Amino acid sequence: MEITTAEWTVAGRLVTATAGSVVGNRYRDNFDVLHLDTVRPLAVVADGMGDGPGSTAAGRTSVEVFVRETAAVTGPAALRAAVAGVQRAVRDAGRRIDGLTGCTLTAFVQDADGPGEEGSVWIVQLGDSRAYRVRDGVLELLTSDHTAAWLGILNGWYAPNSREAWIDRHRLTRYAGHPGMPEPDLLNVSLRPGDRFLLCTDGVSDQLDDRFLAAALTGRATVHELLESTLTAGGDDNATVVLIDVS
Repeated sequence: MEITTAEWTVAGRLVTATAGSVVGNRYRDNFDVLHLDTVRPLAVVADGMGDGPGSTAAGRTSVEVFVRETAAVTGPAALRAAVAGVQRAVRDAGRRIDGLTGCTLTAFVQDADGPGEEGSVWIVQLGDSRAYRVRDGVLELLTSDHTAAWLGILNGWYAPNSREAWIDRHRLTRYAGHPGMPEPDLLNVSLRPGDRFLLCTDGVSDQLDDRFLAAALTGRATVHELLESTLTAGGDDNATVVLIDVS
């Protein structure tokens, strides 16, 4: 288990990020892709769909293009344009591969033009990887899952523990490589001292429920401890974690 770290300064505050990933027990390879930038406040996670070559190509392509396309500017229009570039690149890659080529994309990106003294970041969301925040001891899910199950449960089509919800939980309505090139969700979030952010793939959120995550994150759990917890829970998927702490 390789753990990487980075330190950034945002609005005069030290922001520390730690990240890692495990293969788990289901797959032989890791189809999650992680980028933790050592120069600027940027963390990206992607989760390939399936376990074929299209999954590998989609994840690597998405992260590479997103990092490159956000190097200069980070406003909402630029972020949407960057994700559009990701969509085109993944679809181009898919034309040379038999089978599905697609992945999720979730990112934490500094808002260079953020107002006020606190500073702010953009959360970019496409798919069902997630971004959480702990502030003042309260865990909040900042992102929505772009899945049929999320829509079904939210709108009362079926119960959360129903067979329909289980089947629909991996039916993505938005992802990188989608033929309709859907746009991402963008959320601007302020940074306050003591804030703790978690970016993770569904190999974490499907196995560790929110009550466990709330206790772990408020208890200052480490990346290593969270990843070990996914293995203890069964390791049913690749699992990737990024923890970001605001001093």
